[in-house]
Amino acid sequence: MSSKQQYLKKNPDDVVVVAAYRTALTKGGRGGFKDVGSDFLLKKLTEEFVKKTGVDPKIIQDAAIGNVLNRRAGDFEHRGALLSAGLPYSVPFVALNRQCSSGLMAISQVANKIKTGEIECGLAGGVESMTKNYGPEALIAIDPAYEKDPEFVKNGIPMGITNENVCAKFNISRDVQDQFAAESYQKAEKAQKEGKFDDEILPIEVFQEDEDAEDEDEDEDAEPKEKLVVISKDEGIRPGVTKEKLAKIKPAFKSDGVSSAGNSSQVSDGAALVLLMKRSFAEKNGFKPLAKYISCGVAGVPPEIMGIGPAVAIPKVLKQTGLSVSDIDIYEINEAFAGQCLYSIESCNIPREKVNLNGGAIALGHPLGCTGARQYATILRLLKPGEFGVTSMCIGTGMGAASVLVRE
Repeated sequence: MSSKQQYLKKNPDDVVVVAAYRTALTKGGRGGFKDVGSDFLLKKLTEEFVKKTGVDPKIIQDAAIGNVLNRRAGDFEHRGALLSAGLPYSVPFVALNRQCSSGLMAISQVANKIKTGEIECGLAGGVESMTKNYGPEALIAIDPAYEKDPEFVKNGIPMGITNENVCAKFNISRDVQDQFAAESYQKAEKAQKEGKFDDEILPIEVFQEDEDAEDEDEDEDAEPKEKLVVISKDEGIRPGVTKEKLAKIKPAFKSDGVSSAGNSSQVSDGAALVLLMKRSFAEKNGFKPLAKYISCGVAGVPPEIMGIGPAVAIPKVLKQTGLSVSDIDIYEINEAFAGQCLYSIESCNIPREKVNLNGGAIALGHPLGCTGARQYATILRLLKPGEFGVTSMCIGTGMGAASVLVRE
């Protein structure tokens, strides 16, 4: 029996995904979620998630939420958000931070707990408000003793420079990156127009300052007027993007560099949640499995070229599972930067037509801790029954992660 046939068999102790949803991804600093924090996003998404799925929060036995930029990965405020959303205090919580893979690591942790029999049902996900937490203030001071240690210094190279390093080392031109980025935008624009994201996005209501409201009294001390709006569409998708238009954008990280704001991922706000169960538990509680979770792998790479992470992590997880590149029907590979994503695709000999069918982070955005869970919400809608999927991303400080699942 081949590995594919083995994974297509349904066993009572399989780990299955029964639901995956996300918020829309909004522009950092100026988008629909600019006035709210990650705790608000997580609370509201959890409330809508429970309504949509009909899950009784009391049956959830653990919750893991990924986050990168909050202090201590949001351990205080995100526990509070889940409690405020209606999860009972009996549901334990853990905050996870493995940089851009944090959402996937939350899924992996819950899945592994189910595999070992510790729990039968867990909630996993990720959330990030880059509006509130992205920037120099998110950096951590290091001990002066290490400031000149060459290995330590490599670990702190800015992400944009690591992509420049990848492009220089592997001869990836600005032109091919702009072409790749344009295709990401074009795929995302088409998908949004056709409503392909609608099923994975749960609309979120937020109050925003009403800049159009006239203050009759012109009282400087008056509270700003607010309006209630519903956020249900990804904001980073731009219509009519072409390679030629992207080529006009100045390099972002080096004056003579090949990485620009047009071919790099966007600063974004968003959240995503995934509900996993033991198959027998799902059936007992009336949930239809959407996919079987198979495995996850994490690999280390040189920090100065951290973007090649998927090129190492994808082969690693495929070897773990006994699957080949051709066995996988759809790949969701995070587009942190066009250069590193292109290298990873080509290094693994993955057909381009199998990658990011509805666009990726260049067009959609990359709320760091959310992305790993967002990919699950997306790929589950793309895979057909019996098809295999891989999600993957590079990880700051020099790592890559990848997971495998099969659609029911």
